Amino acid sequence: MPEPTKKDEMPNGQPEESVAPDSKGAPPLPEISLEISPPPEAVAEVKEPVETDGKKPEPAEPEPLQAMMAHELSPIENGSNQPQTGGVGVKEQAESANSTVKEEGHCSPPLPDDSVTVPAMGRKDSVWSLGDGQAPEDLDKPIDTPPLSILLIEKPQSGTVNVGGDITFVAKVEAKDLLRKPTIKWFKGKWMDLASKTGKHLQLKETFDRVTKIHTFEMHIIKAKENYAGNYRCEVTYKDKFDSCSFDLEIKEDGQGSQNIDIRSAFKRSSEGQEDAGELDFSGLLKHREPKQQDDTPEVDVWEILKNARPDEYEKIAFMYGITDLRGLLKRMKKIPKEEKKSEAFAKKLEPAYQVDKGGKIRLVVDLADPTVDLKWYKNGQEIRPSPNQRKYIFEHKGTQRIMVINNCNSNDDAAYSVAAGDEKCTTELFVKELPVKIVKDIEAVKTTVNERIELECEVSEAGAQVKWMKNGVEVPTGVRSRYRVKCEGTKHFLVIDDASREDTGTYSIMASGGTSEARVQVDLKPLKIYQDLQDMTVLLGQPIKLHCEIYPGNVPGRWYRNGQLIQPNDRINILQRHKNHRLEIETSSLHDAGDYTFVPEGYSQSLSAKIHIVDPPRVHLDSLNFPENTVTVVAGNKLRLEIPISGEPAPRVVWMKGERVILESGHRVRAETYGDQTSLTIEVTEREDTGNYKIVLQNEAGEATASVKIKVVDIPDPPEAPLVPVVGGDWCSMTWEPPKYDGGSPILGYFIERKKKQSSRWMRLNFDLIKETSFEPKKMIEGVPYEVRVFAVNAIGVSKPSEPSKAFTPLAVTSEPTMLVVDDVTDTTVTVKWRPPETIGAAGLDGYLVEYCVEGTDDWVVSNKELTEKTRYTITGLSPGCKILVRVKAINAAGASAPRSLQHSILVKEVIEPPKIRVPRHLKQTYTRRVGEAVNLVVPFMGKPRPKVTWLKEGKPIEPTHVSIRNSDCDSIIFIRKAERSHSGKYEMTVQVDNHVDKAIIDIQIVDLPGPPQCVTIEDVWGGNVALVWTLPKDNGNAPITGYTIQKADKKTMEWFTCIEHYHRTCITITELVVGNEYFFRIFSENMCGLSETATQTKKSALIVKEGLQVKTQEYNDHDFKEAPRFTQPLINTFAVAGYNTTLNCSVRANPRAKVIWMKNKIIIIDDPRYRMFSNQGVCTLEIRKPSPYDGGLYTCKAINDLGEAQVDCKLEVKGGFTFYELMQRGVPLHLIDKYMNEAKIVEQK
Repeated sequence: MPEPTKKDEMPNGQPEESVAPDSKGAPPLPEISLEISPPPEAVAEVKEPVETDGKKPEPAEPEPLQAMMAHELSPIENGSNQPQTGGVGVKEQAESANSTVKEEGHCSPPLPDDSVTVPAMGRKDSVWSLGDGQAPEDLDKPIDTPPLSILLIEKPQSGTVNVGGDITFVAKVEAKDLLRKPTIKWFKGKWMDLASKTGKHLQLKETFDRVTKIHTFEMHIIKAKENYAGNYRCEVTYKDKFDSCSFDLEIKEDGQGSQNIDIRSAFKRSSEGQEDAGELDFSGLLKHREPKQQDDTPEVDVWEILKNARPDEYEKIAFMYGITDLRGLLKRMKKIPKEEKKSEAFAKKLEPAYQVDKGGKIRLVVDLADPTVDLKWYKNGQEIRPSPNQRKYIFEHKGTQRIMVINNCNSNDDAAYSVAAGDEKCTTELFVKELPVKIVKDIEAVKTTVNERIELECEVSEAGAQVKWMKNGVEVPTGVRSRYRVKCEGTKHFLVIDDASREDTGTYSIMASGGTSEARVQVDLKPLKIYQDLQDMTVLLGQPIKLHCEIYPGNVPGRWYRNGQLIQPNDRINILQRHKNHRLEIETSSLHDAGDYTFVPEGYSQSLSAKIHIVDPPRVHLDSLNFPENTVTVVAGNKLRLEIPISGEPAPRVVWMKGERVILESGHRVRAETYGDQTSLTIEVTEREDTGNYKIVLQNEAGEATASVKIKVVDIPDPPEAPLVPVVGGDWCSMTWEPPKYDGGSPILGYFIERKKKQSSRWMRLNFDLIKETSFEPKKMIEGVPYEVRVFAVNAIGVSKPSEPSKAFTPLAVTSEPTMLVVDDVTDTTVTVKWRPPETIGAAGLDGYLVEYCVEGTDDWVVSNKELTEKTRYTITGLSPGCKILVRVKAINAAGASAPRSLQHSILVKEVIEPPKIRVPRHLKQTYTRRVGEAVNLVVPFMGKPRPKVTWLKEGKPIEPTHVSIRNSDCDSIIFIRKAERSHSGKYEMTVQVDNHVDKAIIDIQIVDLPGPPQCVTIEDVWGGNVALVWTLPKDNGNAPITGYTIQKADKKTMEWFTCIEHYHRTCITITELVVGNEYFFRIFSENMCGLSETATQTKKSALIVKEGLQVKTQEYNDHDFKEAPRFTQPLINTFAVAGYNTTLNCSVRANPRAKVIWMKNKIIIIDDPRYRMFSNQGVCTLEIRKPSPYDGGLYTCKAINDLGEAQVDCKLEVKGGFTFYELMQRGVPLHLIDKYMNEAKIVEQK
């Protein structure tokens, strides 16, 4: 049957506002009375309740059964003006409310029974009223008790606040088991996240208490509005844990609000971006928006739709009409007074529920509006028909009242009843309350001894009632194998224990539905007489043990215990009993047999005890260690723990001694310890001094024993002395050493060798197999690198520390013999030889060469050069003319002299004349061409002996040394021109003479430049779109043939030049396809092998392209001459630069025609130097110096040249942060550049 719901209560203890209709607006409900007649046996015990001043009457029976029944019959939420019951029903209602509140986790005071009417208070029978269930109220029905919270330790509670007031909701989470802060979200309704609504009316706050480890989350609602009311939810998330809590907020209004509102606009979200964006909830209820565009959709009364719809259709209707806060809508709908339809068949219907005691009777009364209507009664849908032989149901008629009486109510009558009058029907619920079973006769206390029978008896008020037996608060097991038996004889109940024991002592109780009864049961042991007690004994190990005692009464079994453990008989232990005598015999005693022996007779509280003491002389068991000759060998530095088994009872006193010194247990490095059946000697870090004999002395009351142990401490050997290196080769050496003075107590097995470079700290092992000897020859060393070697000694224990390193030595090797030794020159008194360096020099380098000679036929070699020569050419002087000599050369370095290189044949000392011969290179046999400004460097080799005389002529005249530099050597002549000019062009004649022998060669040098423009360009004829041009050859061809011309045209309006044709070879041309109506100027560039001329020759007159038949006469005029010599409008400025950072020098020049710009440093032109970049744009000249150094400082000049003149500007550049002479030497700068840099720096400083 459906369970009635309870009234919702707020956390502050005040009942929630009732949604029942007011008494003014609702029609009067029919009065229905319920008469209950309790059974005769219960009438005497039930007290009549007294109702005073609205207080609830005292309950008749404070039994758990009444509370259970009250929980089922608690009034529903809707409520009404119907009277509530007094007596038992009122108590049950209060208890039901209290129990329900306890389940929800908060307390609320019971509802006052102000609605009980005076007639109801004065009647013995109770009247129950349960409101009809309505669909909207289903939302507030109590839900099953939720599981305990896993995160929230304090949940936010529902609250009430007036309009414009503030309220705070608090949630707390304990963070002891959390690694980080949990995530919390606040919602309104089902889906609205309040995090996006924070503002002036809503604030969210989070705090953390480090002492209590509690996170506190608060939601503050400020200046609450009416539309803030509704259901809220708090959700907490941490990893895979989740917890949530729902709570309600009620807003109390100051006045009665109008119901004529637009429900769809009231329960929609506020539009974003408007004034109320960020508000807590739907502001459509309180604010008047600006009028929006009228919707042509006809208005729909959603209130009426929801009132007439089923509850399962509410969500569908809300979705159809755009209502988002359905829960708030339903709560508002609950507050609307309902108009109940007046029944046509019933003037007064049945109450929603009735209650009756078991065995009593009840009257169900209805009042009919039409007495002639047929009436039918139903029970659980089955019609109840009257029977003349059965008095269970009695039907009565009193005027318009129809009464059904149910007699002798039992549990089968607990059902749903309904009555049908025509087409109308009304229903009710009947609850049958069972009377509690009471204890008529209590249990009596029992005191007995073991092995006796115990029977507990109790009598209850009802035969066959269910009872429960308990022992010390725990239900007594009554299974087949249980020691307890339970039986029932009518109203009497028995608990029987056949063979009692001491464990049966305790408090026994019986529990019925109407009460409990308990009694104490005490089970004691029987008294015992002892004729002969057990005696203490001291027994030698291995001797028999016999224990005897005599007790009364006889034939009482007992158990023997040793140290609390039960003794079982076996081959060695015999347990005997004869009448009063009890014996325990052990054939051969052992140490385990010592202890406290106890004999415990069964069923008695007394016991007999004795103590057995086993003694044994001390012994040291060295044989079990298996040490040869009782000698223990240990490696020095290791920990030694020597454990030696001992025996003796009682435990002997142990003393360790080394010589006359006693080793104490409290020693730091060496200590002796004894525990159990063994003694130990511990040496934390063994040393060589620990070697020796150790004595062990054992003493106890049974005797004394001694033993000795020898300890031998072995160690790694001492390091050998520093090795010696007597012999050193190119990549090897020979080393020797002496054995170590101390071998560590173990023979030396061999040696390890290591080496390292002197500057390094990394040693490298040279051998992995031990070396037995005391000498070694390391190989594969790097020549010229200093090395050191050291030695390790190895024995069976390990490797010694390394020896001291040897003295540093450097492997060096002599070079190979010189190569290609030949005779270069011979005179009457000298012989000149030359050779090439050795193929292999080595790390020792090459200090020089030693030249030796001897006269043919002798072995007497004479050193020609007392000091080594670094050159590979040497002249032997002081020779006798006509003699023959042999020559050899040796290479010398730090390692010594190499093998000699000798000439295969002897040399005759006599000068030989060789005619001169000029070997002109192939590229100089033709005209040698260079551009103006480029360098000319020609090397012309020649032959001849003795040294020829070289002369140069240009066009038959001697060469000026200031214009051309010439350097002559024994085998070649060099002609050098730093900056070629056109005047350097011509034929150069070279003459080589030896005595009367002469050889000549002619070299043709041509220096070319850009050509000049054509001399004159004239317009020969103009017809149609064609113009005929004629020009003369350029005055200057650049010292090279003219290879072509480039013709350009320009419209007079724009004067933008466009190329018509390039590489044209003739001096006349016809330009076609000109635009009619335009007037053109023309100019021509000449071209040679160097490129186009710098300027072009322009026609003085223009050519006008006119239509045929038309002729325009133009006035002649003279063009303005814009030519001017170069002039600097912005000079250079003295600049400071930082070494390593790019810097620029800037100036501006004005010239027409365009000037040629030249940059100079210290009056020397800068040409093809990658460290400099030059730019010129619209007359702005820039010189960029890339990452300057102090060498780049100095005087910089910018020079501009054109046909009308030249101009120049200077500035000083100083580079700071430069290098010193020593730093430049370290960076590898050549000496002549360093010298040049220093001189320039001094010049700059002087200026």
